[in-house]
Amino acid sequence: MAYFKKSVSTILCVLLLCLAFTSCSQEAECSLANQNADATTIKVYEYLCDTEGSGCLTAQQESTWMGSSEYEMEYIFSASGKYPAMRGLDYMNDDFDGVNERALAWWNKGGLVTICWHTGADFSGAWEDAMNDEIPDWNKALTEGTPEYQALLDGMDKAAKALKELQEHGVTVLWRPFHEFDGGWFWWGKGGNKNFKKLWRLMYTRYTDYWQLNNLIWVLGFSHNGEDIRPWYPGDKYCDIVGADSYDGGAQPELYQAVQKVRAKNKPLVFHECGANPTAEALQQTPWLWFMTWHTEYLTENNTPEAIKQLYNSDYMITLEELPDFH
Repeated sequence: MAYFKKSVSTILCVLLLCLAFTSCSQEAECSLANQNADATTIKVYEYLCDTEGSGCLTAQQESTWMGSSEYEMEYIFSASGKYPAMRGLDYMNDDFDGVNERALAWWNKGGLVTICWHTGADFSGAWEDAMNDEIPDWNKALTEGTPEYQALLDGMDKAAKALKELQEHGVTVLWRPFHEFDGGWFWWGKGGNKNFKKLWRLMYTRYTDYWQLNNLIWVLGFSHNGEDIRPWYPGDKYCDIVGADSYDGGAQPELYQAVQKVRAKNKPLVFHECGANPTAEALQQTPWLWFMTWHTEYLTENNTPEAIKQLYNSDYMITLEELPDFH
């Protein structure tokens, strides 16, 4: 009997150790690159990690020139009776105050916020500047101590100041800078993958170490150019979520598989821009964590009210009112 009790005790200890190890492993599998991330940001990221594969978040990029900044959100609500879980915003044209105001309002409404930045090489302007500008000398721009390097930092710092304001208001931001870098059409990708990786790491360390922005979840957004995208990956220590975009319709399973080859095991995959929405059934087969529809005609001309109603009311899709309280 004593031997039996000892054996049971040993087995229980082993089981407890296994459970503890499993728990630690699960935590390790969902950890932000920034070890100093604030509690709210950790909570958001853990939710995203837990949700991947069991549901898909709805997301919508805003416009600000259609008579109302709520143009897309109200189009979706009028069709479906629901709002997207995530709002996409853009710091283009130095709209830092306006974006922050709308981001804070959406966050306080219970939604998630993702911000990108169409900007020129001097970190001003919009889409056209991002397309047409170039860095004349990447070596000088990425060499500490040069005037070009300081100009790069000064430009980056414009958004850092805005993101700091959101941090002070308790807003977690899914930060998506330098998107579609591997496509080579924006200035930040024209220097090739080696210079892009240096640029991305520079922004990451500048924002994380110097500015102490602990409210950011870093979203790395590939394009859909069809080439091997792995050489563009800046490393596990510099991003939290990996995604890609396509305007070719559907859930893009081949694109999903390409991004799968890049990511570390613990980083969720997202469809960070699209035009025609995938169906809920397609998203269950190709389990992106979220899809985000682009603004204006990309939403209204590619997606009928009936299709939006069906998608947004699917049990698999997560809308604003279904999000937990992150505050």
